[in-house]
Amino acid sequence: MTLAELRGALAAWAPRPSHIERIAREHWPEGGFREAAVLVPLHEEGGVPSVLLTLRRADLRTHAGQFSFPGGRLDAGEGSLDAALREAREEVGLDPSRVEVLGRLSEAMVLQSANRLTPWVASVPYPFPYEAAPREVEAIWHVPIPALLAPGVHRTQRHNFYGLDVDVHFYEVEGRTIWGATARILSELIEAWSAR
Repeated sequence: MTLAELRGALAAWAPRPSHIERIAREHWPEGGFREAAVLVPLHEEGGVPSVLLTLRRADLRTHAGQFSFPGGRLDAGEGSLDAALREAREEVGLDPSRVEVLGRLSEAMVLQSANRLTPWVASVPYPFPYEAAPREVEAIWHVPIPALLAPGVHRTQRHNFYGLDVDVHFYEVEGRTIWGATARILSELIEAWSAR
């Protein structure tokens, strides 16, 4: 499927209710769940779609050494799409004017940092002089979507968080592990893409 076809698929995709709505209030973290957003940047190279991920630095306070999408918490008065675009500029040098938003996926719960995450899917330029923000990003990884579809790459494990049983997603690609909210978002992206 092309990115143009994905736009149509996302237009017909109904984001699912958040897991957070099913968590009893007595199990919520102190201060509740904070609003955050990510950009899911997609591009094509030789007709093959890829997704851009960042490898977070190993010395960060949260999500150290993990693969993630560019993103972060919303600033006061900021919308989720604006936050996703701002964070993508800060983390990988992506010019917001070069981004074509394709649609939105379901809100994801970030287990380690108690965030409720809105993912925005976008077509981004390639080639482009992406640059990892040295204080936060160790490396940028362009993952071919077909690599995520290979047999045995994707798995889930059932865990209990905040009094709720949830499936934690994992992708093993090129000897690297993508897991948590990032893997959950990738799983839904692939499902939406395949549903067209």
